[in-house]
Amino acid sequence: MKLTAKGRYAVMAMVDLAKFNTLSKPTSLSEISIRQGISLSFLEQLFLKLKDTGLVTSIRGNLGGYKLQSDPGKIPIAAIINAVNENIKTTKCKLKSKKGCTGKLVKCSTHFLWDGLSKHIENYFSSVSLQDVIENKIPKINQSNKNTALIVN
Repeated sequence: MKLTAKGRYAVMAMVDLAKFNTLSKPTSLSEISIRQGISLSFLEQLFLKLKDTGLVTSIRGNLGGYKLQSDPGKIPIAAIINAVNENIKTTKCKLKSKKGCTGKLVKCSTHFLWDGLSKHIENYFSSVSLQDVIENKIPKINQSNKNTALIVN
């Protein structure tokens, strides 16, 4: 499983926006580009998708830019990743496909292992908000538990 630059950069940009956003002034994409080292054209593509899904709002004009649509504590990381059409999956087969992982009508012998991992990843990203990332309050994996439960420190 690999999270592409699209997903990583969308999360980085939204964290930056949440950190540096003020009530009086929106944040420009050029500011985010400079601080995060992400190309401006790539940010423009990402923010069109983030705006379309209602995560951010844009303000036009010379002093324009972007603002979060809601409180950072109410925006899960999963929403950002989904907004940019990032596909986090660990199986080869397509969702709801009649063909299994092997290209035949059966699933591979490890299908449910990888499918379970996908669900854990989705649950993890759903449990972490932008505010959690800003405050470095990321849930840690409990290494001593064989069920690898998430615990919040």
